[in-house]
Amino acid sequence: MMPMENIADWIVIGIAVLAAIALLVIIVMYIQDVSQTSHAIRRNYPVIGRLRYRFESLGEYFRQYFFAHDRQEQPFNRASRAWVYRTAKGLGGLVGFGSTNNIQDSGSVIFVNSSFPLLEEEKTEPPPKVIGPLCRYPFEAKNRFNLSGMSYGAISKPAVRALAKGAAEAGIWMNTGEGGISPYHEEFGTDIIYQIGTAKYGVRDQDGNLDPEKLKAVGKRVKAFEIKLSQGAKPGRGGVLPAKKVTAEIAAIRGIKEGEISSSPNRHRDITNCDDLLMMIHTIRELTGRPVGFKAVFGSEHFPQELCEAIHRKGMEFAPDFITVDGGEGGTGAAPQVLIDHVGLSLKESLPIVVDTLCKYNLRDRIRVIASGKLVTSGNVAWALCMGADFAVSARGFMFSLGCIQSLQCHLDTCPTGITTHNKRFQKGLVVHDKAERVAKYAHWVNHEINVIAHSCGLKNAGEFTRKHVRILQKPGQSISLEQLYPEVTASPLSKESKKRSA
Repeated sequence: MMPMENIADWIVIGIAVLAAIALLVIIVMYIQDVSQTSHAIRRNYPVIGRLRYRFESLGEYFRQYFFAHDRQEQPFNRASRAWVYRTAKGLGGLVGFGSTNNIQDSGSVIFVNSSFPLLEEEKTEPPPKVIGPLCRYPFEAKNRFNLSGMSYGAISKPAVRALAKGAAEAGIWMNTGEGGISPYHEEFGTDIIYQIGTAKYGVRDQDGNLDPEKLKAVGKRVKAFEIKLSQGAKPGRGGVLPAKKVTAEIAAIRGIKEGEISSSPNRHRDITNCDDLLMMIHTIRELTGRPVGFKAVFGSEHFPQELCEAIHRKGMEFAPDFITVDGGEGGTGAAPQVLIDHVGLSLKESLPIVVDTLCKYNLRDRIRVIASGKLVTSGNVAWALCMGADFAVSARGFMFSLGCIQSLQCHLDTCPTGITTHNKRFQKGLVVHDKAERVAKYAHWVNHEINVIAHSCGLKNAGEFTRKHVRILQKPGQSISLEQLYPEVTASPLSKESKKRSA
């Protein structure tokens, strides 16, 4: 055994060596800082100036955990995330003492409770709703709250598998996102809506056009098709998947080259107006027999009006079976900040525009409306149903159920929870079986709690919501019924006559 004196000597030598290395590193950093010309802080304050950039990068994480109030954070505050985490773990949405939600804030949603709510034995479950009843293969959707589009590639293989398994267990549908359908979407028998993005991944020919044979083949495996015109986080900008994420498997699924950046056009090259859109909808429906709709973020009332006029002009057989209204507050894996911050109406403004326009043109019964955009809690979803949506979908809510911690690294392939990365080291933390259970529980609780709100309003179930069941706070102590803010719209005589002729 080495004498204690020798051990002490070696410790001193080790410390001296480490100190020498540290000093050398500091000298190198000093020389780099004073000689570079890009950063004034580093040039004026060598070495120590580097801390400024480190603190800046760490700031958003410290604010998230230590300094921000439960209701202050963006894009999702801690209270909303905590609610999802609890419900996904099956712990329920119970809290004690009182709410931290300030209902005196302008715009707050207040549901109109009944003085005499229904007894337990009078309550029912919302009946399934059929999408595309006139199609050869209508889609009967069992639940009001479902899983929005997230592409395989943008999210990882274990994430797709966990979402698919959880969705199957909960009886909700799953949207593929624009990246095409993978074996992991189909592994557990989930109801699938296939999204056709501007690059038409998975159903394209070598020139990027729709391939009829591929469409027919996919049509046998999915419940419906959704044409993506745009999404709330980046209207007018196509999806981008970095080259390092385009693996051989993802390239084969999308029909592109491995290891090359996957960049979608900013719009469909073959859709330049409403007539083109309706023609594509009709073509896909005729080829596959499946319901076909589209997803878009709306900038004003003009597009929905033009669309409805085109439907009456061409005939009901060209009408979409559903419209997914994505709010400007929607999320994505990566997008220019200027588009995320400033382009596209929020769902609170665009949803009533779309619903009321469909009513005005006597198309509301023909076309289902799906609401999308930051709808992660049962209160958000119930509001959308009251506003007139038939269904609501969420992507980021289900990401939270998988364990997302809002680290804001979706675009960097460094997601610490393994959800949006292809790094195997991070993916191993996402255990499919465990996370699938959380996905299923989260979906269950949202669909359950929208009924709880309905029961509080004196309704049998969430299928009976109308605008009179919600009030919106205008200023402290003064709210107004949603029914007054957005009065009922009746069909114009012209649209009624047009519908009769087309029928």
